[in-house]
Amino acid sequence: MGSFEINENLVRSLVHEQHPDLAGLDLREVVGGWDNQLWRLGDELAVRMPRTERAPSLLRKEHRWLPALAPRLPLPVPTPLRIGEPSARFPRPWTIATWVPGEPADRAPISNDSAADTLAGFLEALHVRAPAHAPVSQDRGVSLKTLSDGFERGLEEVASGGVAADLRDVRDVWEEAVAAPDWEDRPVWLHGDLHPANVVVSDGALSGVIDFGDMCAGDPAVDLAAAWVLLPAGAAARFFDAYAYVDEAMIRRARGLAAAKSLFLILMGRAGERGLPGGKPAWGPAGRAALDRVLASI
Repeated sequence: MGSFEINENLVRSLVHEQHPDLAGLDLREVVGGWDNQLWRLGDELAVRMPRTERAPSLLRKEHRWLPALAPRLPLPVPTPLRIGEPSARFPRPWTIATWVPGEPADRAPISNDSAADTLAGFLEALHVRAPAHAPVSQDRGVSLKTLSDGFERGLEEVASGGVAADLRDVRDVWEEAVAAPDWEDRPVWLHGDLHPANVVVSDGALSGVIDFGDMCAGDPAVDLAAAWVLLPAGAAARFFDAYAYVDEAMIRRARGLAAAKSLFLILMGRAGERGLPGGKPAWGPAGRAALDRVLASI
């Protein structure tokens, strides 16, 4: 984001300038985040400051769509309440949203058996038909055939560093997913990026879903991949029993997408272990565990 350092003084001055009624609240940085840097504002709010080139458009998308979806979702989500406009102090939009309490699942994995039912209920509520003008994505909720090149690159990169899984089986999972019939119904609303850093946990139970920057309309299989990416070993079957609108083709597509997401998490964890920019050390173990769950299900 150029030469603008996002620090406490900047965030405090922006809140004071554009939302002075909130300026007296405590402000403290929260570790984590990908596209946005997060600051806790008081006990119930969060300031999200963009730090990647794509982040401003994602924040505006959330601000446009999430307030309409949030009231009918059965778990807390970070509902945007205010928007900060670009200014001389900071040339990008930023938002103030509700704070979702809990610990990210990449630091506190889901362990409660009820999480399968909780996640299924959340996704049933989210996966309603989206309007014709809803946002779409080039790589979320689309035909898996368009994603095969990216999957192959990820698989080759993981293989080059060594991983304790049979990568031939991983490719088989993907090929079976690609061969499954595509989603032919009308597009539904999707979270688009369910992985351990984008949900929060309280006492081992799934207690909130965060970071809707990739929300879009399309095939729900991309979210159903969370049955393996998020839930404990053996919970996927219970999840699919609880989720009402599933068929065998959808399960195959979801399993393939879970394999792809697992590879991504492994690679981000490896980058973190090497101290590379954007790397996330905690994501590696989460990715390896997710891949083990995928392979155990075939």
